[in-house]
Amino acid sequence: MSTDLEFSFSALTSSARRHIRVFQIHQFLDRFAMGLTVAVVALALTDRGMDLFQISLLFGVYSLTAMAMELPFGGLADAIGRKPVFLAAVGASLSSLIIFLATHDFYGLALSFAFIGFGRALRSGTLDAWFVETFRGAAPNVDVQPALAKAQSAGAMGLAIGAVLGGVLPDLFGSGAALIGFSIYDVSYVASLIVMLGVFALTLVFIIEEPRPRTPRALTQGFARVPHLVKDAGLFALRHPVLLPLLSALAFFLMATNPVEVLWPTLVKPMLDGGYANSLIGVLTATYFFSIAIGARLSPIVSRLFGRSQSATLAAVFACLAGLQIILALQGSVAGFVALFILFSVLLGVSETPASSILHRCVDDSQRSTMLSLRSLIQQLGAAMGLILAGAVAEIYGTPAAWIVGVLFLGIAVILIVLLARGLSQ
Repeated sequence: MSTDLEFSFSALTSSARRHIRVFQIHQFLDRFAMGLTVAVVALALTDRGMDLFQISLLFGVYSLTAMAMELPFGGLADAIGRKPVFLAAVGASLSSLIIFLATHDFYGLALSFAFIGFGRALRSGTLDAWFVETFRGAAPNVDVQPALAKAQSAGAMGLAIGAVLGGVLPDLFGSGAALIGFSIYDVSYVASLIVMLGVFALTLVFIIEEPRPRTPRALTQGFARVPHLVKDAGLFALRHPVLLPLLSALAFFLMATNPVEVLWPTLVKPMLDGGYANSLIGVLTATYFFSIAIGARLSPIVSRLFGRSQSATLAAVFACLAGLQIILALQGSVAGFVALFILFSVLLGVSETPASSILHRCVDDSQRSTMLSLRSLIQQLGAAMGLILAGAVAEIYGTPAAWIVGVLFLGIAVILIVLLARGLSQ
């Protein structure tokens, strides 16, 4: 494969620079709206009378809905356009928030979580594909990885700031909400609803896409193409010398790291004084998102250390994560754990855009959204399998043992990336 020109923001055309800035703002606000509810969702559900089993079922509804619809909606974005599918995703998110605010019943909440899953599936592979395609039109043959890093960093920063503010709002305005019969946590959901309306308006005005036919016949034909697009994309990935090892490596990567991202509070909380344990865990959760944002911004710099070889960058980051995961599992002090967890999170941020850059180089516009959805689906499956395995191991041998077992999957991921590098060199 040919090597792209090195990215330089100042050397880009004004249209390319504007394109990056618009997408950064868009991603920040979209993730900010999501972050507003991340910090309080479990508390809001508990306040509505849900027990832990019911909360687990609700998240299961979300996950199953998202996984079931990932590929069809990715194919739909390739068929009828990225912008209308993303607008539908925002509509699903708005529906979810409205239903959540209107109900305290388990089945109503399940419908809300199903809409969250729909929104996740509709988002997958839509505007990321639009961003890459439009950027390449405005800056032909320029390395897209730094541009993706800027967008990912903005999204992660929005998620982090949203999570912090979402936790603060109930303390500031919750008493007023309680006086008129609402939950104190509903304040964060109302704020998310307002920001999401802003995202809808921003998408309508500033996301410019080549118009596609919108007649009933054209839409029907677009929906009819979805099964063929999904089948063709799956076969293409299976036969591709780069995509197959890349997607497999990402699945193993999530099998190893997702248990760390999910289970870390259970390991660190016993190290803390009971009086401030929950507060520190909340701060660490926000720090996790900020660290990912920093890692995304550092990603192009790390890539340059490896001669802008995305495969070498990815293999090195995976290897470093493997070593860190072992050391993290063995930590017995709060200070050591926090320092290593921040570094671990930064490396997670660094890993995102090299993988995305490789994938975008391997597919054309007609399959881009579908392939991004396939990637998302495979990563979710890997994350779920890793969490199930880690839970079983942790139940018998403890959380540190489960994390150390996960390192084996990172080793497999490194091997697959090495094989991928051979395909890139052909």
